[in-house]
Amino acid sequence: MTVLYAVTLGVLSAAALLTLVRLVRGPSALDRIMALDVIVTLVIAGAAVGMVLRDDTTAVPALVVLTLLAFIGSVTAAYLVEKREGMR
Repeated sequence: MTVLYAVTLGVLSAAALLTLVRLVRGPSALDRIMALDVIVTLVIAGAAVGMVLRDDTTAVPALVVLTLLAFIGSVTAAYLVEKREGMR
């Protein structure tokens, strides 16, 4: 099972690197906002894999808070983009 965890963390790391590329090269602000949201989601997933690997669930409340913040950030970004598009 340890190999599976290592592969999972490797895939999450590769996804984070590709998302960082989108964060740096993103042509619009919405691309950058969504890239940050994806990075937060990948951090949450990596922390969850680490918790399973260590058989420790003490960080679950922190993951719930991060998840809620990511959701609120996504909704706020969508609202602001919609508001900006309506002004044009």
